[in-house]
Amino acid sequence: MYKNTELSKNMSISSNDSLKFECETGNYHTFCPISCVSWLYQKIEDSFFLVIGTKTCGYFLQNALGVMIFAEPRYAMAELEEADISAQLNDYKELKRLCLQIKQDRNPSVIVWIGTCTTEIIKMDLEGMAPKLEVEIGIPIVVARANGLDYAFTQGEDTVLAAMATRCPEKEKSPEISENSSKILNLNKDLLSSVSVSEINLKQDSSVVKNEEEKQPSLVLFGSLPSTVVSVLTLELNKQGIEVAGWLPSQRYSDLPSLGEDIYVCGVNPYLSRTAMTLMRRKKCKLINAPFPIGPDGTRAWVEKICEVFGRIPKGLEERETKIWQNLEDYLALVRGKSVFFMGDNLLEISLARFLTRCGMIVYECGVPYLDKRYQAAELKLLETTCFEMNVPMPRIVEKPDNYYQVQRIRELQPDLVITGMALSNPLEARGITTKWSVEFTFAQIHGFSNAKDILELVTRPLRRNQLQQVSSKTLVKFNEKKHQLI
Repeated sequence: MYKNTELSKNMSISSNDSLKFECETGNYHTFCPISCVSWLYQKIEDSFFLVIGTKTCGYFLQNALGVMIFAEPRYAMAELEEADISAQLNDYKELKRLCLQIKQDRNPSVIVWIGTCTTEIIKMDLEGMAPKLEVEIGIPIVVARANGLDYAFTQGEDTVLAAMATRCPEKEKSPEISENSSKILNLNKDLLSSVSVSEINLKQDSSVVKNEEEKQPSLVLFGSLPSTVVSVLTLELNKQGIEVAGWLPSQRYSDLPSLGEDIYVCGVNPYLSRTAMTLMRRKKCKLINAPFPIGPDGTRAWVEKICEVFGRIPKGLEERETKIWQNLEDYLALVRGKSVFFMGDNLLEISLARFLTRCGMIVYECGVPYLDKRYQAAELKLLETTCFEMNVPMPRIVEKPDNYYQVQRIRELQPDLVITGMALSNPLEARGITTKWSVEFTFAQIHGFSNAKDILELVTRPLRRNQLQQVSSKTLVKFNEKKHQLI
C-alpha cells in the first residue's frame, strides 16, 4: 500500500497523536428522517408505510422519493389538518378508517406508522392507539417516530429497525433434562449387554455432534441493504463456516429472525446505535462490536471480528483484500496525496474517512452530526490504526459542527474535495470549492469487497471533472495564442 510521507503545511497535528474529538453547537443541515421510507418500503416487500404529518411532510416525500401516485407505491400520507391538531376530530377513528382502506386495497403483512414532528408537538399517542387498532383490523402495526428531532436523516432507519426488533419472535430455549427424566433415560444393564459396544459408540458420537450443533450460537445481522449486497455478505461469512440465521429487516415481515440471550448480532451501518441498544437491552442479544463492511479494509476487519467471536480462523481474507486493492489502482492514482474535508450529513463519515485514508488521501476534518463512541468504537480504532500505518495526520472529528466555522476552515485548508450535504454544495461550488453530495453514498452500494469501486467512482468523479476542465482551458488558451499569431 502507498504511504503518504508529505504532511499538509496547514495541518499541525502529529501522526503519532490519537484521535481528537471536538463538539460545536451548529444547526443540523440534513434531510428529514422520514426519507427512510424511500428505501425501507422497497426492502420489506410485504409492508405498508403510513406517514402521519402535515402538508410539508407530504411535499417532501413527493419531491424526495420522486414516485408518481399512479405507480401506487406501498406508502401513503395521513395528512393532519387544523381539526386534527386542535383535537376536534378523533385520531383513532381517522387512523382506523385509513388502515382499513389500506387493508382492503393492499392487504400488507405489517403497517408501519411513521410519526413526524407534528405528532410529537401535539402529543399524539400513537403507541397507545396501535395495539387496540391492531386487534381490530388483524394486521400488526409498528410505530416508529422518525421525526426531524433526530440528528441525521439516516437515523430514520434506525428508529424503524429498533421498533421492529421488539416484534421479532423469541428464540426457544433448549429444554433442560431434570433428575427424574435422567433416571428414566438410564439404560438397564441387561439391555446394554445385548447391544454391541460399537453401536453404543456410534450413538454417543451422533449425540455429541447434535449437541454441538445446538450449542453453536446464531448470528443475526441488522441494517437495510439491497438483496444483492445481503447475499454477498452472507456468502463471505459462509466461506468462513459461519451461518447467518437472519437479517433485520428481512424481505418479508413474516421472516423476521428469532432473537434471544444466545444470539449474536452485528451491524452493517454506523447509524444504527439505537437498534443495537434495543437488541441488547430488550432482547438480551450479544453485540459484536466490529468495524463496518465499507471498503476492502473494513469488510476484512468485519469478517475477522465475527470469526474471532465464533472461534473461527479467517481464511483467504488477506489475499482477497490485496487483489481488490490491485484492481483499484487506476482510481488510487487519482486520489493519492489529495485532501478531503467531511462537513457531516449522513453518519457515514467515520467509515468513509477510514477508507479514503487507506486509499492515500489526507482527511483534514471529519464532521459528524452525532457520534456514538460505544457503537463505533471498533471503527474509530481502525481509523486511528489506518492513519498511523499510512503515516498521515489524524483527522479532527467534530461532532455537531457549525457550518460557519467549517467554511472558514475550508478556506484556510483548501482541501481538494469537500463531501457535504446538498444544501451547501452549490454555494461552495460558487466559491471555487470542489464538492460531492454525501447523500449519494447513502443510496450507492458501498458494502463488501467488490463495491469499493463504486465508492471511488463517486469520489473521483468531481476530481476527474476538474482535470478535464483544466485540460480544456489550456487547450483553449493555446488555440487562442495560435489564432493571434496567424492574425
